[in-house]
Amino acid sequence: MTKSQQRIPALLLAWAALLAPVAAEPLRFTDVTATSGIDLVSTSGRQPSRDILEVNGGGLALLDFDRDGDLDLFLANGATLDDPEQGPGSRLYSNNGDGTFEDVSGRVGLTLRRWAMGVAVGDYDGDGDDDLYVTCFGPNVLLRNEIDVTGRFVDATAAAGVGDARWSTSAAFGDVDADGDLDLYVANYLEFDPAQPPDRRGRMFMGVPVMAGPSGLKAQADVLYENLGGGTFREATSARGCVPAQPGYGLGVRLFDFDRDGWQDIFVGNDSQENFLFHNLGAGKFKEVGVVSGIASNYDGGNQATMGIALADVDGNGYADVFTTNFSSDTNTLHLKLEGRWFDDRTSQFGLGLVSRPFLGWGAGFYDFDSDADEDLFVANGHVYPEAAGGKMDTDYEQPPLLFERRGKRFERVLDAGAIGATPYSGRATAFGDIDDDGDVDVIMTTLNGKPRVFRNDSPQRGVVVVELRDRRGSRHPQGSVVELTAATGVQRRWVGGGSFQSVDAPVAYFGLGPADSASLKLRVVWSDGTAVEHSNLPVGRRLTVTRGSTKLETMPLGGRKR
Repeated sequence: MTKSQQRIPALLLAWAALLAPVAAEPLRFTDVTATSGIDLVSTSGRQPSRDILEVNGGGLALLDFDRDGDLDLFLANGATLDDPEQGPGSRLYSNNGDGTFEDVSGRVGLTLRRWAMGVAVGDYDGDGDDDLYVTCFGPNVLLRNEIDVTGRFVDATAAAGVGDARWSTSAAFGDVDADGDLDLYVANYLEFDPAQPPDRRGRMFMGVPVMAGPSGLKAQADVLYENLGGGTFREATSARGCVPAQPGYGLGVRLFDFDRDGWQDIFVGNDSQENFLFHNLGAGKFKEVGVVSGIASNYDGGNQATMGIALADVDGNGYADVFTTNFSSDTNTLHLKLEGRWFDDRTSQFGLGLVSRPFLGWGAGFYDFDSDADEDLFVANGHVYPEAAGGKMDTDYEQPPLLFERRGKRFERVLDAGAIGATPYSGRATAFGDIDDDGDVDVIMTTLNGKPRVFRNDSPQRGVVVVELRDRRGSRHPQGSVVELTAATGVQRRWVGGGSFQSVDAPVAYFGLGPADSASLKLRVVWSDGTAVEHSNLPVGRRLTVTRGSTKLETMPLGGRKR
């Protein structure tokens, strides 16, 4: 047994052995953090974290900020309770074209030093560049991308009117009123005074004294900003109907069309409370339907500590199913979207329940890591209570990520996929994308008060198709669009835009073909407003670009964007 395995308590190992697949796994990842050039050691309070403000860690985003064709990296960084406004600073790394990165934060004017939590990416002003909205322990910051003009990012928060001063966690851009520009939803958490942290006396978990919160602390309301054009927004939460019965402890948010009616809906994951689902009734008017739709809680009606959110058409019925990560001694949850407006908890049916109970989940994503024409699943894990170290809570403080391979109608855990297996981390946020331009999906995971881990995908690959969407109407990327690839083996679907906990994945649809005949491929894009376009006779092993309003399909070989 390795030293890293010895750090995992006996119960965790016993569960892993019980649920281990018997066959050798083709999934293979290599930890290339040391050679990646990403050198940030994150700051999130003291070590170990003892108050609730310190435990979330920072989010991240994969984006092409300089429009050179490869994926760059933004990392949100925190501070300390002693001075929440003066941390080491968030970072922006430019991709060198080969999967290695260079810190260009100073060069591009990114000097954000307050306690940053998460990030949303979107071309809010329609100038063709990806802008950054950084959520913070108040106030939030909108960084306008002016790389083409001044070579820098400019703080446009005041001019845009989006400087929410509360403790914000996740945020997401999306065109909720279908007027061609990006609106913005911000999930807020709770009230916290660094100078007077809440009294933790009497707070217990599994018989062990722990930090205070979130229960018993005052939740803060979320906010919806409507884009007015011209680089400005107005607060439209009540006017648009995004007001639940009571505020929630918001940790995650995804915008997508859950019922395929052509309008973008809003799903909010709440900590220890019912999740929200705001149904878009048309033109950006919403009604909260979380409870009646079945997605507010799990099968037993219990509220969960929802952190991460991942979307996939797990059962192949054309709708987005919703996977959420939750607290230890509970399960992660897979809600299948059924016909009509109903969700059903099918976690156990797909093998994702029992295996997750010892873990506290954060960022997650469904991706076809081995290009066999079905999506696998990655989940970052790590406890919030330092007191869990040594197995005192039937788990551990540092925990290994969960990697699942889709096998038929179930997901099966992969225990040995190279760098992803038994090695524990204080895992938090995740971002997924092809950072080295070889056609497969790599993983970057932040850790609490540590370096992000860069897991390069070295799994055996089959045929792949990579699709990027562009929009000429206003925003560079049409957030909330759906890409469908049809082959003789069936239909695959990908939801483009946003990401899991406090983070943003690459705005790209990745497809593995498995045994499919490339001659039978057909591509269909359903744009965020419900309109669609189709293309046939697709090339394999290429990067395809579909632009709204154009009938031309642009193609480029994989690796063709390396400088």
